Amino acid sequence: MGDAPTFTMKIGIVGGGWAGLSAAVTAVRQGHQVRLFESAAVLGGRARSVHAPALQADIDNGQHILLGAYTATLELMRSLGLAPERQFIRLPLSVASADNTLEFCAPGRLPAPLHIMAGLMAAKGLSWSEKRAALRAMLHLRSHNWQTPRNATVQEWLALTLQPSRLQRLLWAPLCIATLNTPVEHACAQLFAHVLRDSLGASRRSFSDMLIPRTTLSELWPARVEELAQTGGLTDRPGASLDILRSTTVRWLRYANAAKAVDNPPQLTLDDRPEIYDAIVLCGNTPSVARLLSTLPPINGGKEFLDDLLAFKHAPIATLTLELEHTFKLPAPMLLLHEDRRRGHYGQWLFQGQDASSRMLHVVVSDAGDLLQQERPLAIKSMVEQLREQLAGPALPTIVRHSLIAEKRATFLAVPGLKRPGHRTPWPGVWVAGDWTDTGYPGVLEGAVRSGRDAALAAGELNRQPAVPQ
Repeated sequence: MGDAPTFTMKIGIVGGGWAGLSAAVTAVRQGHQVRLFESAAVLGGRARSVHAPALQADIDNGQHILLGAYTATLELMRSLGLAPERQFIRLPLSVASADNTLEFCAPGRLPAPLHIMAGLMAAKGLSWSEKRAALRAMLHLRSHNWQTPRNATVQEWLALTLQPSRLQRLLWAPLCIATLNTPVEHACAQLFAHVLRDSLGASRRSFSDMLIPRTTLSELWPARVEELAQTGGLTDRPGASLDILRSTTVRWLRYANAAKAVDNPPQLTLDDRPEIYDAIVLCGNTPSVARLLSTLPPINGGKEFLDDLLAFKHAPIATLTLELEHTFKLPAPMLLLHEDRRRGHYGQWLFQGQDASSRMLHVVVSDAGDLLQQERPLAIKSMVEQLREQLAGPALPTIVRHSLIAEKRATFLAVPGLKRPGHRTPWPGVWVAGDWTDTGYPGVLEGAVRSGRDAALAAGELNRQPAVPQ
């Protein structure tokens, strides 16, 4: 990956999620010595496997789908010796409701974007006027180069393109909450347009395909990074290495050479550890990154940078996993649920589990703040009721065990006008990466991978920056 650096740097990476691991692999392959710190016992961050005692099994802390357009993630996986065609179930872009009232599928025999147009026209459960309205919205975006009015919400964009209210409720609102984790009345229309560009408006048919993991998220590729790091299989560059420290929390940063001449590159330390780093890449969420940056000396532009980080608002995502009495296979790996929060029907998407016996189902709730305010037994009972009402076909088997996992800061609210920083911070030698940086994507896994890669490439350059003011 690129030419050899002018010298081997020592780079510290704080955070072992998808951004941090992407940064670590990139930096090592540039020939640097890298040490990665992860506070959890398992790598993967907000997309990892966890042990659910109630199920006596390892499950994901949330369900994720990727797109064929996620080229950085697929390229990274291949570079690790993994075969995405075996790691994912690849399906044409499709949306099907559990109650069998709505079904859209882009036919694989047609090139892009005709496959999307044909899929819309053949969609089940939409009137002809609704189909034409959806197509009109896509053509409007395409003709405007996928640009929406400045600071518009998705709700405002839907009104601008004259989308019928039923179509908004059945199609656009579920897609918005699934991709941006933000309700249509608050979600940024421009970010939603980027999602639609890479799915419904993909330039290549394969780019719009949905990729559903066959394995747990930790097994998908994070565990492979750790395996190769231990065996030295990430790179053959002399002096390059990756050391991963799990269950290790970093609490502060310091400059080791603040009093030196201004033409010297920065040298940083973490906590009271003796190691000195030429660069640090912070790959946590915005609150944790802001906390670490605030331990550094004040610097010009620093307060404004911290204020931007603290302006992010976060939303929880909850996943209810059900273990059934016997095998139960859904008609598709992922089904749309119609939510009705007045009845406690919070479920939005239903996934088939990856267990070999096909006895597990996962119900996903984005923007799950209301759910978490409920008594858990009542909330679970209501969502099970939702499944029994909406699942067409055979009745849901008896539920043997269940587990409800909530990531309280699973993602940021993608609102209009949100100022998302780049990789460089005002502090010399300190960089940031994460899906919340200015990736052009909402808070998705591809954004995290690209951000980590790009931050590591930038941090790995020999940049003679001014020393920190004393």
